[in-house]
Amino acid sequence: MDNMTAEQAAEAAKGLTFEKVWAVIIETQKSLQDTQKSLQETQKSVQETQKSVQDTQKSVQDTLQNTQRSVQETQNVMQETQRETNESFKKIEKTVEILSKNIGGLGNSLGKLTESIIGSELFKKFMEYGYMYKRQAPHIKYYDEDAKLIAEVDLFLENGDYAMLVEIKTELSIEDINEHLARIEKIRKYMDARDENRKLVGAVAGGTVSGNVLIYAQRKGLYVIIQNGDSASIAAVPQGFKAREW
Repeated sequence: MDNMTAEQAAEAAKGLTFEKVWAVIIETQKSLQDTQKSLQETQKSVQETQKSVQDTQKSVQDTLQNTQRSVQETQNVMQETQRETNESFKKIEKTVEILSKNIGGLGNSLGKLTESIIGSELFKKFMEYGYMYKRQAPHIKYYDEDAKLIAEVDLFLENGDYAMLVEIKTELSIEDINEHLARIEKIRKYMDARDENRKLVGAVAGGTVSGNVLIYAQRKGLYVIIQNGDSASIAAVPQGFKAREW
């Protein structure tokens, strides 16, 4: 087509009309418009892609910042928790220290109570109740044939006919009384197994003895010993009181 001769060109131009040439121009112009539209759409798509990439980058940056912020906040919370934990441990240690001192003081109080009752020559105070005890001893223990401890008595008074078993508490309770009654039962069985026929009587002693505890103990047939300063005395028994014998 590039080497078309004049004759060939003349031959090709035969039959061309204005309408045909105009149609070709219109078609060419439409094709150019379509191409331009396609280019515009492509450019728009590229712009949208760029925006999407920018949005993604921003989202990643925001996520990283949020993550860093979250990590920092977590570290702050952990540090605060550790601080509170350390303070709690200090408070616990202080509480344990106070309790240890109180427990130590309680032990000392019990020791002083025991000393005051023993030092008061309690056996002499029971003479007015008809008991002529000849011996008074602290911390008597009973063992079986296998050297297993059966029972322990805080204070023991005795003569040829009777033995008194005394339980001493800083603050006497009803539970202490019930435990002492069970203790006397065990010792009674121990003595029966050895044909020891002395009668047993019981007493409980306390640095603090409430009214209802005193009444309960006496109803169970026990004498009650109360600390008075540096000495001890036997609580007055109600009318009709009869000491229980085992």
